[in-house]
Amino acid sequence: MCKKIKIENKIISENTMPFIIAEAGVNYYEIAEKYKISLLASAKKMIEEAAKAGADAIKFQTYKADKLASKEAPAYWDTKKECVKSQYELFKKYDKFGKNEFKELAKYAKKKRIIFLSTPFDEEAVDFLDDLVPIFKISSSDITNIPFIRYVARKGKPIFLSTGASTIGEIDEAVNVIKNEGNNEIVIMHCILSYPTKYEDANLRMINYLNRVFPDNIIGYSDHTLPDSNMLVLITAFLLGARVIEKHFTLDKTLPGNDHYHAMDPADLKKTIEHMRLINKTLGRYKKIPIESESLARIYARRSIVAKINILEGTEISSDMVTCKRPGIGISPKYLDFVIGKKAKRNIKKDEIIKWSDII
Repeated sequence: MCKKIKIENKIISENTMPFIIAEAGVNYYEIAEKYKISLLASAKKMIEEAAKAGADAIKFQTYKADKLASKEAPAYWDTKKECVKSQYELFKKYDKFGKNEFKELAKYAKKKRIIFLSTPFDEEAVDFLDDLVPIFKISSSDITNIPFIRYVARKGKPIFLSTGASTIGEIDEAVNVIKNEGNNEIVIMHCILSYPTKYEDANLRMINYLNRVFPDNIIGYSDHTLPDSNMLVLITAFLLGARVIEKHFTLDKTLPGNDHYHAMDPADLKKTIEHMRLINKTLGRYKKIPIESESLARIYARRSIVAKINILEGTEISSDMVTCKRPGIGISPKYLDFVIGKKAKRNIKKDEIIKWSDII
């Protein structure tokens, strides 16, 4: 039903460059500490760097620990990288921003010509972000939170639905909840909800599967693998059909914290976009037809029936009198059997291209 979505001045469709989201998340906390700047200045710095590297959007996360996790909720991430073992404790470290801060970031992103996004985790966040974001991202963790999905869908904006750790049935239910609210602008994001995702667990073929199961929806990919030197995971996701690509973003992959070590930095982001632009340029059209740059080759690189010897007028042409050579401005070789047995209407010189007007 909806294979094309417009996000501000960006068109997302099966034939476009991927819509690239730099997922800043809450990484600006450690960056602020590294550079000895305020949290707001740190977040703005991330916006600026993502914009310079060419991302279409930068995304943050909007939550309050008290509304997100009980104090007993255990960790599901690599505690060797992020030693906090309680979800509540972790989220409490990163929930300082509120409406005013996100409003300021949205304003700054507009100035830097990059789309501002933030994933809401409660209805209050949905309400105030509604004035700030052109789309809503729903986290994998909320794919079974049907009341919340319904609340977001009623805002009438495109929804990017992450599908980490979910079954096709759960995805289908969430999609139908959104559609039942009259909202058909849905991007289904393949995702593996494991930090970091092992390469062998990325299962990028699931992108193909989602395209088949949900033929009316754009499919995307939210990545949690460690960035490889050539960003091949993201490139492969694009080639398999992902038209929205999201990956965590940092300014320093060596910083401590949950989302720095598996994030891309500005150099990774720039490399990804450069590779994708080249690939997108080479992909071209779907339908197989000759293109303009092949027009001369269609004539001059193909062959015509040519006289192998001098053929006198009135002579019946036999197979040993002719051959096939370039260019293709005469009779095509596919008509060779038709030409053999015909008579020459004129004297035809050796190596001369035979035309229809030369035979009878």
